[in-house]
Amino acid sequence: MGPTAAGKTEAAMRVADEAQVGIVSVDSAMVYRRMDIGTAKPDAATMQRYPHALVDIVDPVEAYSAARFVADADAQVRAAFAAGRTPLLVGGTMLYFRAFRDGLAALPPADAELRAAIAARAVRDGWPALHGQLARRDAAAAARIDPNNGARIARALEVLELTGRSIASWWSAPTESVRERLDCELLQFAIVPADRAALHRRIEVRLAAMLRRGLVAEVQALRDDPATSLDLPAMRAVGYRQIWRHLDGAYGLAEATARVAAATRQVAKRQYTWLRRWPGLQGAPEPKSITRAILQKL
Repeated sequence: MGPTAAGKTEAAMRVADEAQVGIVSVDSAMVYRRMDIGTAKPDAATMQRYPHALVDIVDPVEAYSAARFVADADAQVRAAFAAGRTPLLVGGTMLYFRAFRDGLAALPPADAELRAAIAARAVRDGWPALHGQLARRDAAAAARIDPNNGARIARALEVLELTGRSIASWWSAPTESVRERLDCELLQFAIVPADRAALHRRIEVRLAAMLRRGLVAEVQALRDDPATSLDLPAMRAVGYRQIWRHLDGAYGLAEATARVAAATRQVAKRQYTWLRRWPGLQGAPEPKSITRAILQKL
């Protein structure tokens, strides 16, 4: 684990050079096809030499959830063990890591018709208004959901209307941990850079490289697809929404770039917060040292 731009992929490749591992991506944006540059996806040559499972597995118009990730990751872990490899989960989507570690309640599957009806209400009334409706019916869930987080508000309302039960009651239901599901030991490592200013500089350098490689054209291609809209969960990925708004004429490229950099720094800040509270974690400040720590355990 580690904050964005900390060198997680570099560390994973170093480990793969020395040990028989199966790399499994833990990244809520890399799952999407046609979203390569802005997600910092390894290039084709890297993917050929160091295959990453759970990269490029759904189209941007599809929803991908933590529950689906757990099912997919469990399958990849079993496949790695069957092939005589140690599964190595690598990424920065901390919610997915927690779901994998602790398991998730068996929530009811999505209902496309009901979800479309909730989305239509959101278009008419706005997500804060729907959050208010949720607060009146499920105060515990509403207290844990940002009034502007449409995906989580919609899911809470959907579960409430499908089952008559608060989503908070589902959250508190017993779950199966990774040890119970897969009967294996979980070793947890993180790159935690001590110098945040240096990490911010890495973020800026990487963003400049993304722009040179064609990030704007990548977003333009998605925007030109009639099936793709700014409301899709995939478009919440950092960089895509800001560049899309630039292409809509909301602001210039320089401001869009500044907004992407600021949003990426906020992601890193939240990842640091997750890591500070993460139990049983072995941390190191840079990729080489975390690589050594992992190899010592293999």
